[in-house]
Amino acid sequence: MAEGLPVRLETPVAARPLAEPTAVRVLLIAVALAYLGLFLVMPLLAVFSQALEKGLAAYAAAVTEPLALSALKLTLLTAGVAVPLNLIFGLGAAWAIAKFDFPGKNALITLIDLPFAVSPVISGLIFILLFGRQGYLGPWLGEHDLRVVFAFPGLALATTFVTFPFVARELIPVMQATGKEEEEAARVLGAGGWQTFFRVTLPNVKWGLLYGVILCNARAMGEFGAVSVVSGHVRGRTNTLPLHVEILYNEYNFQAAFAVASLLAFLALVTLVAKSFVEWRVGRTTPNGEGRPRA
Repeated sequence: MAEGLPVRLETPVAARPLAEPTAVRVLLIAVALAYLGLFLVMPLLAVFSQALEKGLAAYAAAVTEPLALSALKLTLLTAGVAVPLNLIFGLGAAWAIAKFDFPGKNALITLIDLPFAVSPVISGLIFILLFGRQGYLGPWLGEHDLRVVFAFPGLALATTFVTFPFVARELIPVMQATGKEEEEAARVLGAGGWQTFFRVTLPNVKWGLLYGVILCNARAMGEFGAVSVVSGHVRGRTNTLPLHVEILYNEYNFQAAFAVASLLAFLALVTLVAKSFVEWRVGRTTPNGEGRPRA
């Protein structure tokens, strides 16, 4: 090359931004916005408009009614049991799968995805077959005056089952992306297993862990199918918010049903804000957004 001549650096094809025609981009954006408006914004507006149809006084009466407060308390309590259990399981399963090789590893990965393949109603029926009065363990539970189905333990078990993949599934790719080098270095420097976990592994995956917990909590509060089967629909005792909404709607008490549903919608919006914050925070702390939690 002649000395002094300007060198022209070509941008790699893979690095060049897509240059779609303006009409195509406008069309795609319009389709996406229309889809969001039809399936997200309009239902939310319908819920809140129907909930406030008879005024704030009627809305406040519907959401502070004793049965509604009992359903809200039971929903939060059920999520408060299912989420910590899945947090412990998700951490252990993700750590084992991402950091170690052992017999049955593929089977464990498959079992984690089981609730995604099984209908929640079917999972509820399984608990009925196991713990119901005529189930396999029903006679023994009856002899010891223990109740699982049609009581809070059944709600907690069913909710835990349908939500346990969320934390593990978010943590596995994050832990795999961090690799094993830092843990191995900590062990060489004399750190024990628990020290390595709490001082090296856990700080590296904290945002992915929080992301999985948020998704798990959202699913736990909105679970309907499995909980409906094992609850028995005992008002004031085994009805969560989704079940209470169903009962009010079936009784043609539409305003109260939408008012209680608005509580679930509000919880969903809070979850969405928390999810967006975690994604933003991870995007700032990780170069080029690598290792972001999966959407």
